[in-house]
Amino acid sequence: MVCLCHTIGMAKKTIRSTYSLDVGTVRKLDRLAEHWKTSKSGALRRAIIAVANQAPQNREDAIEALEELQRRMAAAGVDCEQWAEETKAMRQASSEKRLKWLSE
Repeated sequence: MVCLCHTIGMAKKTIRSTYSLDVGTVRKLDRLAEHWKTSKSGALRRAIIAVANQAPQNREDAIEALEELQRRMAAAGVDCEQWAEETKAMRQASSEKRLKWLSE
């Protein structure tokens, strides 16, 4: 359903949607709405915008974020190449088990 909500001097197009949220998330949303003195829809909108503004916007930002993660992992003593190899091996083993189970 598409609604036109009127604000001072202009109409704002909104789309009504239904989402299922767990109780804890709804309580957090209620607290945010109360803190920000807005509706739950307003709080959800603000939260989505805030997170979207922090997300990498392009390929260069994503690569920079990956490089930062790798620097932090190295500083914490994590061998990134070994971690990648172990993760790949675990995924392959899991896939092989699943394929074997599906073929039975």
